[in-house]
Amino acid sequence: MENIIVIDGSNHIAGRLASVIAKKLLEGKNIVVVNADKIIITGKPESITATYLKRWLEWKTYYNPEKRGPKYHRTPDRLFKRMVRGMLPHDKPKGREALKRLKVYVGVPEEFKEAKMVKVEEALFKNPLVPSITLGELYARLSNKVLMGGAE
Repeated sequence: MENIIVIDGSNHIAGRLASVIAKKLLEGKNIVVVNADKIIITGKPESITATYLKRWLEWKTYYNPEKRGPKYHRTPDRLFKRMVRGMLPHDKPKGREALKRLKVYVGVPEEFKEAKMVKVEEALFKNPLVPSITLGELYARLSNKVLMGGAE
């Protein structure tokens, strides 16, 4: 447990945090991110929701019917892991090994409750005037819209 870096994701900007984590993973560090549902995406919440709703409902493939369906993850932890994967050379062995060293959780699991949690200063969300939405709020909105029958 002493060679694992535990990062508390609450109040961090998603892209900035993902880039810092990707660099540390390539250096060989083991990283655990907790509270992934509290990571922030900046931008107007309505436009972010519309973008992800389109990814869920419309982006399908028709050349192979077995592959039809959502191409994007439907939980905040898996979405954030996908963001980090996009910043790694995941098609090369070095990148695949780096991605295996990353664990992302919604909330705080029992084994990490007593661990010292780190905040990444350069990724913290500091300006409250910028419109933003957390990953947890995004997925709550998306789930409600999908259950109601799609975009309004």
